[in-house]
Amino acid sequence: MMMAFAALRCASASLRSRLPTHHISNQKSIDLLRSQARTVSSLSSATTGGNAEAFRGATPTAAAAVAALALLAAAGGVTLNEGTVTPHPGAHPMPAAAGQDNICDDAPSLEELPIYRSSEVAENDGRDGKPIWMSYGGVVYDVTGFIPNHPGGSEKILLASGGALEPWWYLYRQHFASDLPMRMMEKMIVGRLDENDQAAIDAQMEKEIERDEDPYENEPVRHPKLKVHSDQPMNAEVPAQLITASYLTPSDLFYIRHHHPVPLLTDDEVRDYSIDIDLSAYGKGTLELSLDDLKKMDKVEITSTMQCSGNRRGGFNEVGDRTSGTPWGQGAVSTAKWSGVRLKDVLKLAGLDDPIAAEEKGYENVRFESLDGMTASIGIEKACNPYGDTILAYEMNGEPIPRDHGFPLRVIVPGYSAVRNVKWISRIELSKEEAEGPWQRGLNYKMLPPAVRDAAAVNLDSMPSMMESSLYSGITEVGPSDAGEDDDVPLKAGDKVMAKATGWAWAGGGRNVVRVDVTGDGGKTWTTAEVTEGGNQKFGRAWAWVFWTADVPAVIGEDGKIELASKAVDFAFNHQPESCAHSWNVRGLGNNAWYKMSTAVL
Repeated sequence: MMMAFAALRCASASLRSRLPTHHISNQKSIDLLRSQARTVSSLSSATTGGNAEAFRGATPTAAAAVAALALLAAAGGVTLNEGTVTPHPGAHPMPAAAGQDNICDDAPSLEELPIYRSSEVAENDGRDGKPIWMSYGGVVYDVTGFIPNHPGGSEKILLASGGALEPWWYLYRQHFASDLPMRMMEKMIVGRLDENDQAAIDAQMEKEIERDEDPYENEPVRHPKLKVHSDQPMNAEVPAQLITASYLTPSDLFYIRHHHPVPLLTDDEVRDYSIDIDLSAYGKGTLELSLDDLKKMDKVEITSTMQCSGNRRGGFNEVGDRTSGTPWGQGAVSTAKWSGVRLKDVLKLAGLDDPIAAEEKGYENVRFESLDGMTASIGIEKACNPYGDTILAYEMNGEPIPRDHGFPLRVIVPGYSAVRNVKWISRIELSKEEAEGPWQRGLNYKMLPPAVRDAAAVNLDSMPSMMESSLYSGITEVGPSDAGEDDDVPLKAGDKVMAKATGWAWAGGGRNVVRVDVTGDGGKTWTTAEVTEGGNQKFGRAWAWVFWTADVPAVIGEDGKIELASKAVDFAFNHQPESCAHSWNVRGLGNNAWYKMSTAVL
């Protein structure tokens, strides 16, 4: 039977509704993550086993391991609604009740698969030319070919080589935000795990869950109007109608993109907080600066738009194969006024008197490290450019930065992909090499060619990560225009009506948006929008978006709807492409095609 495989898929969507919402409570938040990771590492190599009956709803102990909890949730059924998951009270204990389509109908049943002991899984850890096996929920997988394509980076997934995934997925809960991980893993199944070994995993997980503080225990309270894609870690976008409600996005409505739990500092840790500026490789030593030290330096304010590199990823899924990552709409973009100190001034205080001389000696990278362990880097030319406006910010919209957005200090790199704007900054280093880690060197933020489905087919090291952002626009509202025709005239398909559209546009790199064009007939004719806010920014330093409005003639389609599309033009006269089909990439990054919005008029 295929119930087991379908249950695994249901589990990935439903676990979030059954696990408590939790977080960490000390300054070096990553310490607990690393502590749990050490536990995870030992668990991964523990003697384990699995029971096929668990897939059919057998009841585990109250604090069951992650896999068992997931399978129970699948048996109870779930209802999916705009990225959130809630239990379905009347669900039949069949996987179909979870709202998932049947998959892998031609795959063998669990009963037909060989049974492996955890010791056999452990032997296949990738060493000495062996394959890389892992187990999850009583099923054994050969993930060898998937390693280069792991969105979180190959080094992350290799931590579980030859062991169980349950403890790792308990830590990295983004795996439960959609059914994509289970869909991908279905192709890698090689057998079952011995039921006694799976029982050992379940028992050990139960002990660890009861003993350890949950890393998501103290997450911040979020605005209820945010559209949540996953809540552990939190990834949420701004609803379309609220994007252009205010030029500066209210801090509690600013989109959220996290990879880990949000660090929580005690009052003592806030008081003792400091950041290390490490120029030791350059022969200048390390300077430690407190928050008070930074606040004594010259304060600057920068209004900057920030956008997730995967914004509008959902559009790629409509024109090609499903991409890996959060299926964002247009709402993973926001703008704020950031206040703090120039990074170039901080680096100079630490001993970097001549950035050009340092660059000529090979010190081309300024690397950032966060309290949650995230690492990224930018070029020294951006970090030290007096007109590049890179700052260390301690205020957002005139208030201390909220925890979700980097308290107590974050880097603001205007015009760059949001991932370079590192939150919760703890260390800055001048280096000859770019930052280590999946956010800089891995697959996460690299746009592969459209024809490439397997990252092993390309040399990732030779491909740049996303840095300076491209050109984007969006439509947030379409309604009847004041310049419309007589309301008493009956309308039909093929008729033209006047529609009023509002939206936003933004270009990376400080390139001003010089025009926004809007069409209501598929690009046959265009109307130039009126820029209502943000059009007076300095040329070459336009870090923030513009808002626009337009009265557009639109043709009613056979479905009784009109469709408007926007395309922006920037300072370099770049235009947005009509379709994202030609820029499809496996990670779903950088969708900047015309933005289209339809609305019914008949």
